[in-house]
Amino acid sequence: MAGESKVTTDHNQIRKWVEERGGKPATVKGTGDKGEPGVLRINFPGYGDEESLREISWEDFFEKFEEKQLAFLYQEELKSGQESRFFKFVSRETAKEKGKD
Repeated sequence: MAGESKVTTDHNQIRKWVEERGGKPATVKGTGDKGEPGVLRINFPGYGDEESLREISWEDFFEKFEEKQLAFLYQEELKSGQESRFFKFVSRETAKEKGKD
């Protein structure tokens, strides 16, 4: 259903959704230490503040994703039917409480 949000922890599904929209895994510059990724983000070139993001590998991204026990909340399409880039990282506990995981 257009405009509906979904939640997943499946790495392949997350990567597919991101790459279909031209996105790349990233971290906020200055938020990690000793080579460890900091705050996770998805960089969609041309759609945000690329200056504050640093691209990272999918391996590093998912390592941090699992360490922090995150879930990926996302939309396939907007209510208008257009492709959506809406996503957000939520805790798995929050996702379970909402009955979405």
